[in-house]
Amino acid sequence: MKRGTVRGTIVATRRLWQAPQGALVKIQLDDDDGGDYLIALDTLGCGNGERVLVADGSAAAALFQGKRVPVDAMIIAAIEKE
Repeated sequence: MKRGTVRGTIVATRRLWQAPQGALVKIQLDDDDGGDYLIALDTLGCGNGERVLVADGSAAAALFQGKRVPVDAMIIAAIEKE
């Protein structure tokens, strides 16, 4: 898992039908997790500036058991306190 901050929403009017429902958001990772940006699926409804935990790679895709989904990163929790 990686920690980061939501830095905006990605608007995509056309998506693959296999893509799970949820918003696409831009996440700025913490410095100790690389400090880069990534795009993640947000099914929790996190807002801009909110701190989150992100699963990426095969861990994110594994959350959809029995389905092959085009997801490489997904918010799995909103951080309340560190």
